[in-house]
Amino acid sequence: MNKLHKIIEKVKANERIDINEGPTLFQQADLLTLASLANHKRFYHHPDQIVTYVVDRNINYTNICASGCRFCAFFAAPGNSDNPDSPGKNPGYIISKQDLFDKIQETLDLGGTQILLQGGMHPDLDLDYYIDLLTYIKKNFDIHIHGFSPPEIDFIAKKSSLSIEKTLVILKKAGLDSIPGGGAEILCDDIRQKVSPNKCTSEEWLEVMRQAHYQGMRSSATMMFGHIEKNHHIFEHMDKLRRLQDETHGFTAFIPWTFQPDNTKISARKKTAVEYLRVLAMSRLFFDNIDNIQASWVTQGDKIAQTALFFGANDMGSTMIEENVVASAGVDFMLSREELTRLITKAGFEPRQRDCYYNLL
Repeated sequence: MNKLHKIIEKVKANERIDINEGPTLFQQADLLTLASLANHKRFYHHPDQIVTYVVDRNINYTNICASGCRFCAFFAAPGNSDNPDSPGKNPGYIISKQDLFDKIQETLDLGGTQILLQGGMHPDLDLDYYIDLLTYIKKNFDIHIHGFSPPEIDFIAKKSSLSIEKTLVILKKAGLDSIPGGGAEILCDDIRQKVSPNKCTSEEWLEVMRQAHYQGMRSSATMMFGHIEKNHHIFEHMDKLRRLQDETHGFTAFIPWTFQPDNTKISARKKTAVEYLRVLAMSRLFFDNIDNIQASWVTQGDKIAQTALFFGANDMGSTMIEENVVASAGVDFMLSREELTRLITKAGFEPRQRDCYYNLL
């Protein structure tokens, strides 16, 4: 029995594949073999025909960011707050309380259950700003706050001369409910230093998640691939997440998505749908300890997201009443709740709205 066949048999027996077997399977198995194996694994974790989605809104409280990531087309450099006509630059902003109020009210009116609250690493915002932001939302609305990716929390902690643990205690007390998996990109520092040199290291990213999980908070995990990483970086990234999940069991879902090169400082060939589906299938096969794998219709469009349901995905993510970051890179797929549920139904599955913890509503 050759090496590839042995790995396939392990997957079929629902045994864990290791950091060396993953790349072999990824590189040597054909597309439909990966799809078949991932589909088998999906139904092992989720025997029913249900595909979930969440109704929420991305609210970017500021786009002013000191990180200067080369892949980001959304940020405004500090000091660039009043120059809407400057070519290639976004005018910087901090959201007003009124705008925040209106966006959350509209989300609730549309049946939303949570907001995804993210922003830039703003050098002038201190911990009190974030406390005030969270308490204002909780005082006015009964809504789940899925907010502040690890680089933001790491940045706030360092700026406040506090530990990650203490910073999270304060933010949780103010109203933070769970943490999105953004800012992970590729959790390998040789890649991070080239694409986002001012952002937290991979170990710091993982430590934010570790401390959040220890405090009973749940989080998602992401991977942005298709820029300058190699295949082995993808598996190092997934292996680090899988090890942390073994330790904390705090990740609810994994969301791989492809880098969108337009309007960014990285010149890269855009990944094809087939390349995306191979990585998606592989993530289902590698993560035996993360229950939910999410399709990225935001970067792939509706048809490929629908196809992803046969490559291991069991969740369609958010209806995204609003999305700004990926749209800044020239990708503007939008799906209404009705369209999202129609796609799921047409694929032969049962659409069900969920909350942040994957409880069916």
